[in-house]
Amino acid sequence: MARILFINPVGTSIFDKPMKDYLAEYLDPTTRLDVVSFKSGPHHLEYYSYDALMVPYILKEVKKAERDGYDACIIGCFYDPGLREAREISNLVVTAPLESSTSLALSLGDRFSIIVGRKKWIPLMMSRVKEYGLKDRLVSFKDIEMGVYDLHKDESETEKRLIDSVEASIKEGAEVVILGCTVFFGFYKVVQEKFGIPVIDPIIASLKHAEQYVRLKELCGWGHSRKYTYEPPPLSELQKWGLSELL
Repeated sequence: MARILFINPVGTSIFDKPMKDYLAEYLDPTTRLDVVSFKSGPHHLEYYSYDALMVPYILKEVKKAERDGYDACIIGCFYDPGLREAREISNLVVTAPLESSTSLALSLGDRFSIIVGRKKWIPLMMSRVKEYGLKDRLVSFKDIEMGVYDLHKDESETEKRLIDSVEASIKEGAEVVILGCTVFFGFYKVVQEKFGIPVIDPIIASLKHAEQYVRLKELCGWGHSRKYTYEPPPLSELQKWGLSELL
């Protein structure tokens, strides 16, 4: 059985139950999924400063999950905040939506587009796409001019804007479309059925990514490499400098 913790890196639990209920349909029968958020902090991560504020909380939660016996953590924001940092300090499988979604998209088509809520989000997401070496496979970003808390206010309007953006992306050459926000949960099916191309829901992608890597770690011993990028900080430094939350 795989125990997976989905971390909503925001200071509100408003999305916890809806996301857990939604993902229940996609869980492997042997997976146990828990969803948590934080008691304080910004209620969305639409700004660089908000994103930066939540990384220390994420790292502490990942280390707590490791102590509590989880096999994997999902950092539930499409900016992938703290992903490399969490892998560096933890022995768990750690996934995040943008990396998981793009990894999946690469095997489903040659080029992909990402649909986001606001233009504001694009520069940070583009920096991640470049960091992952995928700029040449990206057709475009499209925004639907809606913030995180607008996406489920009028779902018919959200669907309409998504459909318009996906249609434009396909005309530009996209073979796969990724919904670039975890709060887009529940919209992929209607868009996918209309256009007949893969439309990736990022929280499903990150969940299945986590399940796959937990299983591969069990079968083959394939975990995050400890050479170079994810080399952990020395235990002696963590102890000497009182960084017990990272131990």
